Amino acid sequence: MTTPRLEVCLDRIHHNARTLVERLGARGITVAGVTKATLGAPEVARALVAAGVTSIGESRVENLEALRHAGLTSPMVLIRSPMASQADRVVAAADVSLNSEVAVLEQLSAAAVAQGRTHGIVLMVELGDLREGVLPADLLDVARRTGELPNLSLRGIGTNLACQSGVAPDDDNMAELSALAASIEAALDITLDLVSGGNSANLGWAMRTATVGRVNHLRLGESILLGTDPLDRRPIDGLHTDAITLVAEVIESKAKPTRPWGIIQQTAFGLQDAPTDRGTTSRAILAIGRQDVDPDGLVAPPGLEILGASSDHLVLDAGDAPLPVGTEVRFQLDYSALVRAATSPFVARCYLDGGGAGAA
Repeated sequence: MTTPRLEVCLDRIHHNARTLVERLGARGITVAGVTKATLGAPEVARALVAAGVTSIGESRVENLEALRHAGLTSPMVLIRSPMASQADRVVAAADVSLNSEVAVLEQLSAAAVAQGRTHGIVLMVELGDLREGVLPADLLDVARRTGELPNLSLRGIGTNLACQSGVAPDDDNMAELSALAASIEAALDITLDLVSGGNSANLGWAMRTATVGRVNHLRLGESILLGTDPLDRRPIDGLHTDAITLVAEVIESKAKPTRPWGIIQQTAFGLQDAPTDRGTTSRAILAIGRQDVDPDGLVAPPGLEILGASSDHLVLDAGDAPLPVGTEVRFQLDYSALVRAATSPFVARCYLDGGGAGAA
């Protein structure tokens, strides 16, 4: 098989999604399965739907369009605030979008009228992480305006935490979200279908809190795909952490000194700490670099150490066990590494129904 490549084990993704759907379902919370870290892969989306997610979440309208073209009929949610310039495409591809700007809502309304469709709206509220969201004091006015716009349906409210500033979901901010939902319903005499508490960072709160209040929806990506909690990157009990692996190929293998020589200045990517002198070791260069992946988000197999990366090369210390040219090396990835690898045109995909195979 070609390298570099991402090996995606679909049955492990299905297991992770099914496990979380069942755990959260017991607490009255449904799940939107987020495919954005896989560039909207239809194979992954189908595994999520089979596992019981109620919708597919995507941050790019282009990925939603590709999923529709691939035959996915499940409800689709655009989880990044829409661009006004893409309003027509958003309404055509997404059933629901997350919004925070009245100007964009007006464009979505016009597009929905033109297409003869009703488009669902979840209003995002700012609860401290300082990314997207209407300030709580302004939420009722924006909700009222949403209800006045033709062909828009106010489906609910939501929030996003832990992405921009690292603010963790807790009983206080989730209780505030619940209270805001109740106040909107009382003021406008409506019922909100969705109170979307956030993303994978909400899992710890959702499973430990005494009451989830009105929160009945989460948008899960990292926890399903990687089996980890975004707040501390620890494995989630009962989930696979190796559903997706990166495979790269050795293109040079030589014994070299561990310290460079000559006048040392900046590398192509800035300053680098001087390495410890460990004499001569086996070094391997792999055909993948920062253009394709975040090297800081890779975990090398036991016995190998990542020394650094340039645009196109990843350098490993193999210790006393040289890696022959052509050897395939398998890495686990964190979210940052996965997102970059999935969007690189130079990283292939391989979808597996089982555990996969490859050299260490």
